[in-house]
Amino acid sequence: MDRAQKEKLVEELGQIFESSGVVVVAHYEGMTVAEMQNLRAQMRDAGGAIRVAKNKLAKIALEGTPPASIAGYLEGMTVLGYSEDPVAAAKVMDGYAKTNEKLVILGGAMGENALDPAGVKSVAGMPSREELIASIVGCIAAPASNIAGAIGAPASNIASILSTIEEKAA
Repeated sequence: MDRAQKEKLVEELGQIFESSGVVVVAHYEGMTVAEMQNLRAQMRDAGGAIRVAKNKLAKIALEGTPPASIAGYLEGMTVLGYSEDPVAAAKVMDGYAKTNEKLVILGGAMGENALDPAGVKSVAGMPSREELIASIVGCIAAPASNIAGAIGAPASNIASILSTIEEKAA
């Protein structure tokens, strides 16, 4: 890799660190290509991405970015999982680490907040952005459906009373 390619990679990593809601750092030593492809596919489905980069270049890219605190985790064979959704990358990495002991979560960052492995696990337990939106929509829609039911109930009650009176009269 020549100097221009390294500079381009540092710039790309810097943009990733700036725009990501969460970045998770893990060791992946011993993982097969198929396992790594599976992890990449799961992360892509969740709206995130996986990146393997030289630690030295990643440390340079981290300088001056919100997740600069994760530089200490960049030792050995590391992989970066990241997503704009502040929960997605943590969920995927934590879930994958539960099924594959070769992926060991070292920590991460959510904005400027450093996360240890327990912090990544607790972020992974939070609802995702889509789940939060769905629950908010459900809360907003519930009163409207209750009001519609309450408004419609008297009319149906009157209709059933009238049909009962009509049957008795006949």
